[in-house]
Amino acid sequence: MIYDVEESVGFLLAKAYQYVTILCKGEFAAYEITPPQFVLLAYLWRQDCLSQTELAKKSQIDPATISGIVNRLEKCGLVLRLPCPEDRRACRITLTVQGRALEEELIAAARRVRDKLLKRIPPNEYKSLGRILKMIVT
Repeated sequence: MIYDVEESVGFLLAKAYQYVTILCKGEFAAYEITPPQFVLLAYLWRQDCLSQTELAKKSQIDPATISGIVNRLEKCGLVLRLPCPEDRRACRITLTVQGRALEEELIAAARRVRDKLLKRIPPNEYKSLGRILKMIVT
């Protein structure tokens, strides 16, 4: 029996992830933002002043990786680390004026990625794909 790896869900998900990442990198390049950095910014635009632990849980990115992403966003002047009043060992991540100012432009870039995907996938199937992917990750 031959296993057709190219038809396996894992292989196809990995290839889809690679394709979407390439699209995102292209759209975000002018802002010098990576897709993982965009994800954290998007969470902060929705709810500012989150702890790194909260960002890790929401994004499902491991805490060590979150720390590196936050470091780079901080160096770019997009976020600040503030002391956490409840826990002196922790800090809260907050947007700077510059980080907040990028929201509209970066969301427009993310929508351009979605629009490129919609050229390949009919809108109703795009929504179905989103529902199916949520079943896998939750």
